[in-house]
Amino acid sequence: MVQSTCSHAGKSVLTAALLRILRSRGFHAAPFKAQNMALNSAVTRAGHEIGRAQAFQAEAAGIEATSDMNPILLKPTGDSVSQVIIHGKVFASMSAREYHSFKKEAKRFVAESFERLANEYEVIVIEGAGSPAEVNLRDNDIANMGVAEMCDAPVLLAGDIDRGGVFAHLIGTLDLLSPAERERVRGFIINKFRGDIGLLKPGLEFLETRTKKPVLGVVPYFKEMLLPDEDGVALDSNEPAGVSAVTIAVIKLPRISNFTDFDPFRAEGVDLRYIESPSYIEGADAVIIPGTKNTVSDLAWLKDRGFADALRSFRERGGVIFGVCGGFQMLGREVKDPFGVESTKVTEAGLGFLDCVTTILEHKKTFNVRASLEFDGNSFDAAGYEIHMGETTGRLTPFCRISERNGEGAEVLDGGVDGKVYGTYIHGIFDNDAFRRSFLDMLHGQKGLPARALTSFAAKRDEALDAWAALVEKSVKIDEIMKIMGLGLNA
Repeated sequence: MVQSTCSHAGKSVLTAALLRILRSRGFHAAPFKAQNMALNSAVTRAGHEIGRAQAFQAEAAGIEATSDMNPILLKPTGDSVSQVIIHGKVFASMSAREYHSFKKEAKRFVAESFERLANEYEVIVIEGAGSPAEVNLRDNDIANMGVAEMCDAPVLLAGDIDRGGVFAHLIGTLDLLSPAERERVRGFIINKFRGDIGLLKPGLEFLETRTKKPVLGVVPYFKEMLLPDEDGVALDSNEPAGVSAVTIAVIKLPRISNFTDFDPFRAEGVDLRYIESPSYIEGADAVIIPGTKNTVSDLAWLKDRGFADALRSFRERGGVIFGVCGGFQMLGREVKDPFGVESTKVTEAGLGFLDCVTTILEHKKTFNVRASLEFDGNSFDAAGYEIHMGETTGRLTPFCRISERNGEGAEVLDGGVDGKVYGTYIHGIFDNDAFRRSFLDMLHGQKGLPARALTSFAAKRDEALDAWAALVEKSVKIDEIMKIMGLGLNA
């Protein structure tokens, strides 16, 4: 099990690297994260919603993602309320206190999923959540040490040195664990290191002497890996893309979800900016309104911030506006919430760019989909997934036609188009290389720039994953880690 001293320390990508290494050595391995709190999610082929990180980890392992890899997914809808998804389907909405009381019951869902995985795979790499040292959450823990104990898994404890204070974080975390939990920790991995390893050695020696546990590796900071981030924290630390022909601004909504939808642009050299002020629309070639876990509240926030007027002016100047899922809903005339699913407010006026109205319903739709669309004079087949509780109706020119949902034939008109305003419910639409290239060619054409060659995002990400796994394998004592996993030195 990979745990860490805090969120965004690299647990997800370290887990993915270990899975890719195991795959390269011939092991049939799978990821497992008992409880995941994230607004980045994916839909399995069976139509089950899981954390996006576990879908990516399954990809790293070369296997198909299932809901057992993330039996409990928490999607925050407010500051202290989350939608609880169990085995891929909505179970309930709970306050933090209600969920804390529910964890004892939830433990059985975790055990069921782990048992099924254990019967199917040779090796399971488990990812923790946040920090195991949250002493107030220790009772009925189903995220960190409680899972390690349930599965009898040895633990690797990772620390993020890029944030500073990594030795205090590692020693302090260990100190707050019970004696049995400390015994379960078999060593440390220091992640995101930049600089001269020689200057770090005194600290490593101190850590090993103080804790009587080995440092199993120091992994360099690797900013070029194009691997998906699970936490919205990542959006706070975007590094400039440098000189770029095209600039795309994504509005960073308070409850932004599935921001990995836009990772493919990172592979294209696009200047991708996450913005919280309408002033940053200036100079953008396209503005994207992303998905959100709370369309009503985030729509009100967007208007309060002045984005409505800024987007209206941007549209009048010929700018391209694209809405995905909740962003698509905001483009309409109105969003209604008659059942109080997201808000106490029954209705919220939309931006009015598309002639449609969305009603938030009580039941969520989760589909893995295939669709056909026409864009900028070209026809495309595309794949992606839907995750939404809203139903949108109106006089719309559809964005695409969905032909398959969860492996079964379907005939559904999706989204809407009005001039250079586009909306769709399909997450992952920009993962489709031919469509993404057409979208970028349109933006290049508006600036009098030539079209560019088609790029395979899946191939680039796979190359990046291979490079990341190779870097991790080189940077850690992999034979010791394999031995800790019970796989022996000759694995």
